[in-house]
Amino acid sequence: MVAFFCSACGNETSKWMGRCPRCGEWNSLVEQPTERTSPAATARRRQAAPVSVAEAAATIVERVRCGLEGVDRVLGGGLVPGSLVLVAGEPGVGKSTLLLQVASAFAGVGRKVLYVTAEESAQQVALRARRLGSTPAGLLLLAETSCEATLAQVEDDLPGLLVVDSVQTMVCESVEAVAGSVSQVRQVAASFQELAKTRSVPTVMIGHVTKEGMIAGPKLLEHLVDVVLWLEGEPGHDLRVLRAGKNRYGNIAELALFSMTEAGMEGVRNPSAWLLEDRRSGAPGSAVAVAIEGTAPLLVEVQALVAPSSLGTPRRVAQGLDSARLALLLAVLERHAGIRFADRDVYVNLVGGLTLREPALDLAVAAALLSSARDRPLPPDLALAGEVGLLGEVRAVSRAADRVREAAALGFGRMVLAARDAATELALPTVAVERVAQLAELLREG
Repeated sequence: MVAFFCSACGNETSKWMGRCPRCGEWNSLVEQPTERTSPAATARRRQAAPVSVAEAAATIVERVRCGLEGVDRVLGGGLVPGSLVLVAGEPGVGKSTLLLQVASAFAGVGRKVLYVTAEESAQQVALRARRLGSTPAGLLLLAETSCEATLAQVEDDLPGLLVVDSVQTMVCESVEAVAGSVSQVRQVAASFQELAKTRSVPTVMIGHVTKEGMIAGPKLLEHLVDVVLWLEGEPGHDLRVLRAGKNRYGNIAELALFSMTEAGMEGVRNPSAWLLEDRRSGAPGSAVAVAIEGTAPLLVEVQALVAPSSLGTPRRVAQGLDSARLALLLAVLERHAGIRFADRDVYVNLVGGLTLREPALDLAVAAALLSSARDRPLPPDLALAGEVGLLGEVRAVSRAADRVREAAALGFGRMVLAARDAATELALPTVAVERVAQLAELLREG
C-alpha cells in the first residue's frame, strides 16, 4: 500500500494533490509506502485503564539531572522519566558532542546509558569520548540503524538514558521506505515515543535540519516529542546557544550559553562578562542592552553602522534581531527624532552570534543607531533597557530591578530605563538610574 505524505505537516492522503489540504503548502506531497494494521490486530491491543488524578499524581517521579548545569536549566530542572527529547541544529554545531558529554556525565554517577550511533561506528564515538576526557564504564555504545534491534536491546538493558544519533538515519523494517523519508521518520519517532512512555526511559534524539533551517521530516515529529531543543551557533564563533523551542515540562524562555573548545562544550559561567569581554568603549555606534532571557539578565553589545548609500534602495541588515523590528525603529527615529535614514545603509549586529527577541533591546538599538548617525559615542558606562512604541514613547519592561543589579555587577554606572520603570525604587549606590519617556530624549544622552 502507498500513501502521500505532506513533507511540511505530515498530513496523509490517499492520492496526490498539488496543494496540501491541511497546511496549504504547494508541491509538498510525496509518495511513500505505508504500513497497514489489520482490524483484528488493532482489536488485540491492550487498552489502558483510566486512573484518577490523585492516583496519577502519587506516582510522579522526580526529574533526573543530566550533569550539565546549562542543559538541566533549559530542560526545566532535568530530564523527566519517560520524556522524549529532540535536539536539532545545523551540521557541525556540536549536537553529538553535547549529547556525548551529557551521556558521559549521566554514566559517571553510576547510571547506565545506551548511546545508539547510526551515523558513526562505535570506535569513532569512542575516539570523541576520549578527546572529551570521559570514558565511563556505564556508557554503552550501539552502532545500529535498525529501530527493532535498538528496541530489543533497550528491553534487555533497560538503561537510565537512551540517546539516538540520529532519528533520520534509523529505519523500521516494517516500513518499506528509505531512511529519512517521511514515513520512516514518523514510524521511528512513534516507536521511541512508545518505548519512552511504557518503560519510563528518558530518550533523547538528534534531528537533522533542512537548508531552510527547519527540522527535517514531517512537522508531526515536533508535535510528537515532549521537548524540542535548538543548538545554535554562528560560523567562526565559539559561542553556542541552547534554547527550548517546545517544552511540556518547563519554560521555553530559558537558554544556556556554551563555548566550543577542544575539550567539548564548556558552560559560560558569566555570560554578560563573556559577551562584553572584547567591547571597545568610546566607539560610535556601540550600545549595551540589558535583556532578560529566561530567569537571568544578560548584557549584550549592540553595534550599529549608518553609512551613506549609493544604491536606489539602501541596505537594511540585521544580525541577531528581527529585521522587521529594525525597520520599525528606523521609521520611528525618522518621525520622532528627526534623523534621516532614507539615503543611508544601516547595519545592526548583536555581538557574539546571539539571536534575541527581547522587546527591551529597542532602546539600545535606537541609541546605537543615533550614535552612529551622529558619529558621537555613548558614555562607556551606560546601559539601556526599554521598549519603543510607534508613537515614539519608551515603554516599561519586566524585572527592571534585576536588570539594574546586573548592570551594576558588571561595573556600569548609568542605566537608562522607561520613565515608569525609573520611578520605582531601583537605584543602587553605584548606579544612576535615568528616565526616558520619549525616544527624542535620547538625543540629549551623553
